[in-house]
Amino acid sequence: MSTAPTAPALPATMRAVVMKAPGDVAVETIETPRVAGPGDVVIKLAAACVCGSDLWPYRGAQPVDHQYMGHEYVGTIVEKGEGVRSLELGDFVIGSFMLSDGTCEICQAGYPSRCANAGHYTGSQAEYMRVELADGSLVKVPGGEPDDPERLADYLAASDVLGTGWYAAVAANAGPGKTIAVVGDGAVGLSAVLAAKALGAERVIIFSRHEDRAALAREFGADVVIAERGEEGAAKVKELTGGYGAHGVCEAVGSQESMDQALASCRPGGYVGFVGVSHDQTIDGLDLFLREVHLEGGPAPVRRFLPDLIKRIDAGEIHPGRVFTKRLPLDEAAEAYKAMDERREIKVLLEV
Repeated sequence: MSTAPTAPALPATMRAVVMKAPGDVAVETIETPRVAGPGDVVIKLAAACVCGSDLWPYRGAQPVDHQYMGHEYVGTIVEKGEGVRSLELGDFVIGSFMLSDGTCEICQAGYPSRCANAGHYTGSQAEYMRVELADGSLVKVPGGEPDDPERLADYLAASDVLGTGWYAAVAANAGPGKTIAVVGDGAVGLSAVLAAKALGAERVIIFSRHEDRAALAREFGADVVIAERGEEGAAKVKELTGGYGAHGVCEAVGSQESMDQALASCRPGGYVGFVGVSHDQTIDGLDLFLREVHLEGGPAPVRRFLPDLIKRIDAGEIHPGRVFTKRLPLDEAAEAYKAMDERREIKVLLEV
């Protein structure tokens, strides 16, 4: 196997974030990943971040044992395999947390997050990462890495939270004349607010009890903030919609309470887009039958939306990087996790 020449030469080791056990995050020095197959590239990360879904293992809600972390990434290609055709050394790229070849029937149908030939990558909370299926998974950003840190944050948000919130809004059928409710005021829920408004929703409602998150939701386009939860919160949505419920609801948490609230807030014939990573959720079959709603969700097909999202960011139409409320050096990753776990910050950007 031969590879394209590297420029510049990669260091033998790098820093990377590892979660040793729940609540135990450290930065270690490990071997720098290299191209291992013809379709691979190695990216020098421009920035990294902590995702809300990273908090599930951090809190012990799912098993973790010395796992290298990170699935959101933007950076510059510094090494590529001989089979990579659409990308060059020096390209600044954005990718999704799910890799895809772009050619299978599932990808062609618009769901690259469930690609039949899905690839793998190394953790992105690091200085470098290897990405398989580069041609199908990565999108080149015109103009290279931006000098503006705010634009860089916008691009990084597109890799996951913006793309995931966008999928939630699309699945909730957001558009002109529609009322869209959003369950969850984390980075994904806030991105769903931004997406619903950008897609033309007439009214966007978010459930939030935290003024800092509610303030950002309003900045992103939320028209109404509801503090109540559960059936009481759903009743408020119905009160605002003539008793019908929202045309569409974005569920961006993944808990039983959030799914129940989403279903209760949606009108018959409406749409629920669920993108929160499910933890112990169950749906009663008869209850769902009687609600008569459309359900779509799962891992967001971010790659489908990336070209459009990049254009919107470049045009200044959206500023999703506002979800990053704190910036810390990579070496302070443990504090980043703690700050998000304690809800002191919405989302933390790690400066590599």
